[in-house]
This record gives sequence, C-alpha cells and structure tokens, in this order.
Amino acid sequence: MHRSIRAGVLAALLTLAATAASAQPGPDSRFGATTLDIAATGEVQASPDMATIDLGVTTAAPTAAAALADNAADMTRVIAALKAAGVAARDIQTASLSVSPQYAYDQNQPPRLTGYQASNQVTVTVRDLTKLGGTVDAVVGVGATNVGSIQFGLVSHVPAENAARLAAVKALDDKAALYAEASGYKIGRLINLTEGEPQQSVRPMVMGALAVRAAPSTPVESGDLTVRVDVTGEFELIR
Repeated sequence: MHRSIRAGVLAALLTLAATAASAQPGPDSRFGATTLDIAATGEVQASPDMATIDLGVTTAAPTAAAALADNAADMTRVIAALKAAGVAARDIQTASLSVSPQYAYDQNQPPRLTGYQASNQVTVTVRDLTKLGGTVDAVVGVGATNVGSIQFGLVSHVPAENAARLAAVKALDDKAALYAEASGYKIGRLINLTEGEPQQSVRPMVMGALAVRAAPSTPVESGDLTVRVDVTGEFELIR
C-alpha cells in the first residue's frame, strides 16, 4: 500500500516537472523577432506671444513703519502705471513683500542699526509684446527701482508641441528606415512609441536693478523660442 502511494506521488512529481519543462521557452524562442530600439528629436521655432517680468520697489527709512509706508505709496503708483499700460489685474501677482533692519558694521564695534528697508516685488504677465518696452518705461518712471529678468513664452504650447511631435516621428521613421536598410532588413511594424516631456528653450533677458529712470522707448527683442519633443520607438524588423 505504501509502495503504491510513493509510486503515485513520484509519478505526479515527474508529470509536473515534465509539464513545467514543456512550458519553458526554448533556447531560441526569444530570438523569434528582430527589433530595433531608437530615439529621435523634433524641434520647431515659435515666436513668443507673452512675457513675464519681475519688478518692484525697494525703499529705506529710519523706521520700519516709514519704510513700509513709503514703499506702499510707490508700489501703488507702479501698479496703477501697469494697469494704465494695459496690464490686467489678473496678470499682476505679488511675489514677495518684506521689511528688514539694516545695520552698519564698523571694525571692533557691535552692529549699529541704521534703519529699515522695505521691498515689494511683483511678477507681471504682458500679453501684448509691442507694449513691453513702454511698460518698463512707465513703471520705472513712477518709482520702480528693481526690474528683473524678462522671460518670453507662449500662451498655448499645443500648436508648437504638436508640430515638434510630427517632426520627431518623421525623424524616428527616417532613422529606423536607415538602420533597417544598412543591416539588410525592412521595417515590419512599430511595436512601441514613447514620448518624453516636451521642452521649451527660452533665454531670459536680464534687466538688472534700476535706480534711475529708463530711457524712453526701451527696446526689447523677443526672438524665437525652441520647442522640442523627444521620442523613442521600438520597431520589428523583417527580412
């Protein structure tokens, strides 16, 4: 009885082992298809249709309250000038507001309080680039003391990104065909296509801090933006 049980168990184990072995892929099965993995890039040039600019007012006074009051008065004029130049209220956003003590440091002496400095900085979106230079002139003319970098951009990235996608896929197809021909194959089908994060290359224009009035009609050149899309593809090759 015990022998028959042991024989049955052994037979079952042998059957499972044989089934598992038959389910395993053969040594050459993974070479049943020849594939090609490549990457390509598509780039297009686009003219910007908006810009963001950082600007603000820095004031100093003997007391914190006086510094903040002077700053508020100047900043109110700056915001009024922005709106008069055609900038909508929704396109003016406070970026930072601070009041800090100022000290003089004399040799071998403890720090000496000399007053307070107040700073109010805003980020402004200008949607009419023909008015950008005039907007800078206007705010500096009414008291803005700091004008930071100007960064150009696109209200909608979709058209430029779609054009870059088409260019990227065309470049991918051309490269795949080149590799296939060079290796004696033909393109069978596209197995997989992956897109990377679209990129926009923009060069900020640094205006720097301004302590005096800007020259009338400050020239600002927007140039072009480069929109780039990277793709990778896997192709099946056939003889």
